[in-house]
Amino acid sequence: MPVARVDDPLAREEAGLVAQVAAGDTGAPMTELYRRYAGRLYRYGLQALRDGGLAEEMVQECFVRLWRTAGRFDPARGSVAAYLIVIGRSVAADVRKRPSSRRLEQLDEAEVPPQQDSVDQILSGLMVREAVDSLGPAHRQVIMLAEAGLTQSQIADRLGLPLGTVKTRTFHALRALRSALDKRGIHAAA
Repeated sequence: MPVARVDDPLAREEAGLVAQVAAGDTGAPMTELYRRYAGRLYRYGLQALRDGGLAEEMVQECFVRLWRTAGRFDPARGSVAAYLIVIGRSVAADVRKRPSSRRLEQLDEAEVPPQQDSVDQILSGLMVREAVDSLGPAHRQVIMLAEAGLTQSQIADRLGLPLGTVKTRTFHALRALRSALDKRGIHAAA
């Protein structure tokens, strides 16, 4: 893996974006990294998986893994591009192994259940994001870390808090989030 040059402004900028993601800022930094690397990862996915849909799925999973592992990225060991390529190779191998990656028979359109309009999905996503943003900083922090896949014990370790405090914050954060979603017309499952 090529080592990122410390004096390379682009490498420093991209390492900074990953550091922002690791700190919990997933908005603009992830958008910028996606803008820069999604095309390359998609082309790699097409070569590796020979299917556009699987390549799109691979790209999505790459960015989910980047989000979850951003704290492990070390710019001294390599560039963000190299880090994402390693993630891409791993994801492509995982996708190839899944039974769901095998081609399916074509379905008659009448057999396909109606799907939510992407505009509705975008609006729902924005309302959920808005509801999360309306939480206090401590509650928002535990929700975001839990969404990133951390257990309550891991969150406690990361934040330097007692496990009981994390459990209490999570309980109150979920209750506040449920209330915020209800106000926006999104009824969360109990």
